[in-house]
Amino acid sequence: MLSFTLGGPRAYKRATIPSPPTPDPGIMHRTTRIKITELNPHLMCALCGGYFIDATTIVECLHSFCKTCIVRYLETNKYCPMCDVQVHKTRPLLSIRSDKTLQDIVYKLVPGLFKDEMKRRRDFYAAYPLTEVPNGSNEDRGEVLEQEKGALSDDEIVSLSIEFYEGARDRDEKKGPLENGDGDKEKTGVRFLRCPAAMTVMHLAKFLRNKMDVPSKYKVEVLYEDEPLKEYYTLMDIAYIYPWRRNGPLPLKYRVQPACKRLTLATVPTPSEGTNTSGASESSGATTAANGGTSNCLQTPSSTSRGRKMTVNGAPVPPLT
Repeated sequence: MLSFTLGGPRAYKRATIPSPPTPDPGIMHRTTRIKITELNPHLMCALCGGYFIDATTIVECLHSFCKTCIVRYLETNKYCPMCDVQVHKTRPLLSIRSDKTLQDIVYKLVPGLFKDEMKRRRDFYAAYPLTEVPNGSNEDRGEVLEQEKGALSDDEIVSLSIEFYEGARDRDEKKGPLENGDGDKEKTGVRFLRCPAAMTVMHLAKFLRNKMDVPSKYKVEVLYEDEPLKEYYTLMDIAYIYPWRRNGPLPLKYRVQPACKRLTLATVPTPSEGTNTSGASESSGATTAANGGTSNCLQTPSSTSRGRKMTVNGAPVPPLT
């Protein structure tokens, strides 16, 4: 609790500010998926009601609009259409800036928007060939493809490479031969796939499991560099989240780990005085197996068995001292 005294030297009333609640670790790492409709108020222009095209932001209040919308509006007005802040006294066009980051976010969140906008620009300049392009860039003329922009569509095919993940220790062991010039051989174990951008990591893990006949007691985990990927991530999500510049196949890795299940230990009754408990202690592991508790992980014996002989999964465990 944080407390302090209010008023001057004669004031003795103390105000107490409650401490913030301790966040739940499970809630902190929970991932929430939202719909694009919930983000529409942040992605749509207030003047035309559509998604931002050439997003432009007013410097004074940071409200954003389509470039053509705000330029046409400021021809007759000097105030922001949303908050009435004065943009500029005499030349309001000097106080607006192009927001490329916001426009890239809109293109990535709204499927097909970039492709449709590029088609509209090509059709316009094809119908009016004598019209001059403001900046002369390929994007202004509509000649930039989605692949060049970095945008993906659900039905687009993504080339990816998949190889076995080597930990930091294995990489350090191989660093010596590489430095001596013995590691100039071609890298083996890399497989290349062509998959739709809407395919999830879960589908890729199932494909690897079936391809390599991995038993069900093991789990297949897909990684980007050293970071495990969520099962619901699509290849499009990975391309947007991680720094892949599409200058080669999407580099993914996989590893196989035992699916560790929690061992269910049977409750051992409290022995009465003068009762021999060695037999009950030795049979606790068998009781657990009979109840269906199986595990690949060694569990620490409970405190009630301290100093006694126990077996876990059929293997004797030395007594704790």
